[in-house]
Amino acid sequence: MATQTLTAPAQTDYPTGLKRWIIVLTAISAAIIELIDISIVNVGLTDIAGNLGVTIEDVAWVVTAYAIANVIVIPMTGFLQRYFGRKNYFITSIIIFTVASYGCGFADNLWTLVAFRFLQGIGGGALLSTSQGILFDAFPPANKALASALFGMGIVLGPTLGPTLGGYIIDNYHWSWMFYINVPIGILAVFLSYTYLDKKPEEENINRSTIKIDYFGILLLAVGIGSLQYVLERGEADDWFDSSSILWLSVATVISIPLFVWWELRGTKDPVVDLRALKNRNLAVGSLLMIIIGYGLFTSVLLYPLFAQRIVGLTATQTGQLLIPGGLVTLPMFALVGRLLSKNVSPTLLVGIGYVAFSSFCFILSTYNMDASNGDFIVGLIIRGIGLAFVNVPLINQSVATLEPRQLPTGIAIVNMTRQIGGAFGVAITNTYVTQRVAVHRGDLVSNLQPGDILTTERLNALTQGLMARGINAFDAVTGAYKNLDLIISRQALMLSYLDTFKLAGLFFVVSFPLLFLLQNRKMDAARAKAVADAAH
Repeated sequence: MATQTLTAPAQTDYPTGLKRWIIVLTAISAAIIELIDISIVNVGLTDIAGNLGVTIEDVAWVVTAYAIANVIVIPMTGFLQRYFGRKNYFITSIIIFTVASYGCGFADNLWTLVAFRFLQGIGGGALLSTSQGILFDAFPPANKALASALFGMGIVLGPTLGPTLGGYIIDNYHWSWMFYINVPIGILAVFLSYTYLDKKPEEENINRSTIKIDYFGILLLAVGIGSLQYVLERGEADDWFDSSSILWLSVATVISIPLFVWWELRGTKDPVVDLRALKNRNLAVGSLLMIIIGYGLFTSVLLYPLFAQRIVGLTATQTGQLLIPGGLVTLPMFALVGRLLSKNVSPTLLVGIGYVAFSSFCFILSTYNMDASNGDFIVGLIIRGIGLAFVNVPLINQSVATLEPRQLPTGIAIVNMTRQIGGAFGVAITNTYVTQRVAVHRGDLVSNLQPGDILTTERLNALTQGLMARGINAFDAVTGAYKNLDLIISRQALMLSYLDTFKLAGLFFVVSFPLLFLLQNRKMDAARAKAVADAAH
């Protein structure tokens, strides 16, 4: 595509030296702790349920409440920054997140914990888009690729570190420390933000009386996106449309989301989310691709720990430790991608490399079995990390690169929202598909166990003799042998279902690959990068 350029904007002062890197650290930390908290509790749900005396099904609300609040707030961040000012909104969101984190750790019953998790999601929803704009503003145009790489590193490390950190805490401390750990980070982030972040000129004297609030749009957004997130999060656990709540919330989704789209496009002159930005081809295509990326990222974060722990038998700490080599390889990959972008290497080419790497990771893990070694996992996770590094930064850049400056806050919010929704779809699809495939594989395996079959008889005899050798009487040993055989079949069926799910994730990447060629390559020259940075707040 032909390269497009803009007239250089006026000179702007950028933070330098220690101040710049303090701002960078603050912005990345805010993004990482928000993303960590999406996944950190997954490895601790069993402990939380046992400690609070509730079922696993009930404790899943701890995950659902956070996700619903998160996905509602994210698309509204552009409007909320305009209304309150970016610095004020950023600091207030960190305070809400930090206070809610303390409340989560202090909670002594399920519904108190769920309430604080919802509040935590409201505070956390602002941190992604806002920290991205702050990070961009810390660098001059020539270094915008570095800013993108640093932010991309944060959005990948967050979901990766979540299960790692959660596993270590669960194995060594009380589950409440999964939340308490945010408190000192949040306090430090508030202090650094208040001290070192500068307000934009337009933030100094905001005339809120001139900013109209789209109350109806906010209501439709909350109902539509919140209902959709609930259905995706709880559908499998509640047997989908056999549940009246899932049925009615699905109806609310079908009504509210189309009405929201119509209202934002036609019904109001002051939309809370400027959906007209989706007329831009790059943003529309990039958002679709971000759904796939979110699906792949969150599916891998969900499936890998389950496979490693339930099939191979690793502890939560061991599972987390195997992520470290991949993380160490991924970090320089972000720097490499940023450098390649600054040298005007085609973003589509870089995203294509990432697509191939991530789909390779999915297909490689689909060949593993219960004898997989630590080295096998490390190789697969390194390939995954490389894929995510090459996908995220160029795709985020290209999704918003052709937008008008006034549309950039909305564009950034939409990209972040679609990644989260993709993750929600990924979790829902994964849970449903695993359940269905377990039933299929179990049926296939059981059908091969015929009375009088030599191999079946030999296996049962071996199990029986093993139990008798441990001092169990003959009758109980036979009963125990059948139970153990049933457990072996169940484990094998579960393993095969995980392998099928990895294949399915790889196929999603293969099928969506042609969409990459619809992206318009935009050279990130100094003038355009400056315009992107100034508008990303």
